[in-house]
Amino acid sequence: MFNCMEGDGRFHRENRTVDIVRRLGVITPKNIKLKRHPMDKPVSVFNPSFIFREDNIVIYARTILGYFTYASVISEVSVPIENIKDISKREYLAEIKIFPDNRYDVWGVEDPRICEIDGKIFITYCGRTVNYFNQSVWVERTLPVTAIHNSGWKKICVYRLPKELRGFVISDKDAFLVKTKKRYKLFHRLHMKDNNFYLVISDIDDDIEHNNLREIEVKNTSLALKPADFEEKIGWSTPPVKVGKYLILLLHGVDKDMKRYRIFAIAMDEKLRIKAVTPYYIMEPKEIYEIYGDRPYAIFPCGAQKIDDKILISYGAADSVLAFGEIEIDELLSMLNL
Repeated sequence: MFNCMEGDGRFHRENRTVDIVRRLGVITPKNIKLKRHPMDKPVSVFNPSFIFREDNIVIYARTILGYFTYASVISEVSVPIENIKDISKREYLAEIKIFPDNRYDVWGVEDPRICEIDGKIFITYCGRTVNYFNQSVWVERTLPVTAIHNSGWKKICVYRLPKELRGFVISDKDAFLVKTKKRYKLFHRLHMKDNNFYLVISDIDDDIEHNNLREIEVKNTSLALKPADFEEKIGWSTPPVKVGKYLILLLHGVDKDMKRYRIFAIAMDEKLRIKAVTPYYIMEPKEIYEIYGDRPYAIFPCGAQKIDDKILISYGAADSVLAFGEIEIDELLSMLNL
């Protein structure tokens, strides 16, 4: 169905974990007070991305106010970098920044990935479309949507496959933008009507910045990596972190047996070719807040930034709380054999 970028399939992975992520702490709904909303405590807050802004970690997290439809908003929380080691002990103000307001996200805005490109800040999230609960229309239940920050967040584009393929798309998730020398690329994960999941990268030829939200048709969609035999699916987790001449990305894998979410890493070159993959997972649910929650045994990173000799990551734990961890870069590069 798609062109394959994977080459000779040399990236063998084992069904085991060597956990190298040092846990730093969590922010729970009890630590959060929502600004300008009468329901001042969310039900859950998870799957966060983040960016450094001056001396603060500015977090954008999927936030749930009720369980009836599990509809999400994206809220912003600012944490001083110096507080990251005792992040669990404090209370924070959160403000809803991105919420459902169109047919592409009317049932929820989920799992934001934030990135800075050419001095501009983008969030790409998973929009639950108007089709999400319609059992008679089993196509395009979710689609990626991008917003740009310019005196506030403004939604600028939603991505769709070419018209001849849209009828085969159940959902499109796990998306973020990357820019090469030639064009923007969309990293995303497709669930198709053959009931398979495809980890893909697509070209974006159009200018993505518009005055109003508009559809963008992606092109030249290529398969980046296949699941291992023991996995039900894999997905993109974090936008790339530049380390030396490589781009380091975290991915998640869901195993066929326990349906656990576990994390592995890849290295890409500047042409977005995969050069190395960790031969096993580097993180798996082990803390009680990662094991038990609305979705047991789920860790779901959406944010990563380099800080000194470490990669700081933000992730959702059991679809209930947001958490932070750190990875020693040298240890990760050793696992990647780079």
